[in-house]
Amino acid sequence: MDYRIIAVDFDGTLCYSNWPELGEPNTPLIEYLLQEKALGNKIILWTCRAGQALSDATNWCQEQGLTFDAINDNLPEIVEMYGNNSRKITCDVYIDDRNMTLDSIKQCYG
Repeated sequence: MDYRIIAVDFDGTLCYSNWPELGEPNTPLIEYLLQEKALGNKIILWTCRAGQALSDATNWCQEQGLTFDAINDNLPEIVEMYGNNSRKITCDVYIDDRNMTLDSIKQCYG
């Protein structure tokens, strides 16, 4: 593959929220993801949200200009490559408020 797959969490990561409410955007992270997408990299929204809470989150992301190549799922090309859809997301980078910060990602990947 000639692109990276970036999975990103919503609550406390993309959005400073108090679940299930929505909050302020993490603008530096959103700008970073928009740049990565413009470079041809793929973005997966990986969140515990489901149902209406997930719809609210994806609508909120669209308002920020952020769309995803997959939501709570692997990319179709990954499913095809492995012949199944594992419950574990295949990605090169996973951004979560309990994982890597934007600064640590930039140090690793620029």
